[in-house]
Amino acid sequence: MFENLRADIDRLRQEDVEQGWWKRNEWTQTIRYLVTIGMTPVVVYRFERWIHTRVHIPVVRQALQVFGILVRRFSGMWTGVVISPRAEIGPGLEIHTFYGVFIGITTIGKNFTVGTGVLVSCGVHSIGDNVFVGAGAKIVGDVKIGNNVVIMPNSLVITDVADNTTIAGVPARIKLRGGRPKQFYPAPGKNGKSATKQASASTPKVPDFGPAERKAGSLGVSDSRTETVGEAQPSLNGRL
Repeated sequence: MFENLRADIDRLRQEDVEQGWWKRNEWTQTIRYLVTIGMTPVVVYRFERWIHTRVHIPVVRQALQVFGILVRRFSGMWTGVVISPRAEIGPGLEIHTFYGVFIGITTIGKNFTVGTGVLVSCGVHSIGDNVFVGAGAKIVGDVKIGNNVVIMPNSLVITDVADNTTIAGVPARIKLRGGRPKQFYPAPGKNGKSATKQASASTPKVPDFGPAERKAGSLGVSDSRTETVGEAQPSLNGRL
């Protein structure tokens, strides 16, 4: 519990770019991150998960479970975020924007980020490491999400997603290479290719027009539809 919670706070500390008095000491930063609204459901989940996996003493376990349920209900009403204690989520969990978030029973890797309006249904098979789920996205069904995946906002994922992929659409069918290009593209010199060659290979080629098309373009010949509109204009002016 405490190791994962410490990793959650460390991630907020690394991503925090604001400047203020709380950055003078590490303990003031920790307190500030713990009282943020997005961190409240994370703390509640870590606590309930600890009860579910580590506490096995009769009566004590049941009493803590009842207390955890009450705290989860209050947290859900306050933040709009509900995370099932039976979900297995790795360190680095971040609720980037709260309200309308539900994470059901599933297995999720480290550095998982969700935005507002995200649904991860109980039927989801697994989600890998370094996955970002944009606002309003839905992951439904027995699907498997790979590592280093970016799910664009308002997408509906109902099929498996491979590693290093950006996916979008309703349903999500538009798949782009690279979950986060700056991080996951091969370094220069790997696989016998340089970064310049890889970039040129991935850049779409512009179609090469023939001599007739280039000559027409240089003479200022317009499109046939434009010519038709231009010829019809005098007759219209004559009627008016």
